[in-house]
Amino acid sequence: MTDGEFRLAYVPGVTPGKWAGVWAERVREVPLRLLQMPAAEVVPLLRSGGVDATFVRLPVDREALHVIPLYRETTVVVVPKDHALAAVEEVELADLADEDVFEPLDDVLTWEDRPGQPAFTRPESTAGAIELVASGAGVLLLPQSLARLHHRKDLTYRTVTDAPQSQIGLAWLEAETTDLMEELIGIVRGRTPNSSRGRNTQPQPTRKKPPQQQRPAPRHRRQKRRRK
Repeated sequence: MTDGEFRLAYVPGVTPGKWAGVWAERVREVPLRLLQMPAAEVVPLLRSGGVDATFVRLPVDREALHVIPLYRETTVVVVPKDHALAAVEEVELADLADEDVFEPLDDVLTWEDRPGQPAFTRPESTAGAIELVASGAGVLLLPQSLARLHHRKDLTYRTVTDAPQSQIGLAWLEAETTDLMEELIGIVRGRTPNSSRGRNTQPQPTRKKPPQQQRPAPRHRRQKRRRK
């Protein structure tokens, strides 16, 4: 943290607005600065001290890092609106066997066997691949969050049920697990402000037990009548 702010980077497709809103409520004295960065740049920036933490797409090199996996993203195929696949709700990889599939250089999905047929070129970026899909030159597989980010009126996307998925995680330097970092971890994990791991946690006062009331002494039994 520098200049009184906490710097949080995130890769395209991640929407940190909800977490930023919670931070603003809980950590009013320290502003949260959000920085969107290309996926290939966030970890080097973190290691250099340029940010305090970052949302990454896994896997990443975890040397000297703490990484918390958060959630997986649905994989979709982007096609022109008049494409045959636009007529169905979901597709499988086998349905792409005859399609030209673009593989941009910044592809975030990990494949053992890529589906379909290799397209005629490898675009430098996902944005460039989207342009080529719009021209009718092929289709593109990517996380749904990126499909939404690059939305176009002439394109649509469909869920691919058996495709690999991208996973989002929170990363920070092992040596920098500060109170503010613990606060951010609590926020993204949905902890309440009173969680035992939160920065603002206050010890709960010990309740004093009320003084135990003494029971009244038992009444003396009536003296036995004197024998006549």
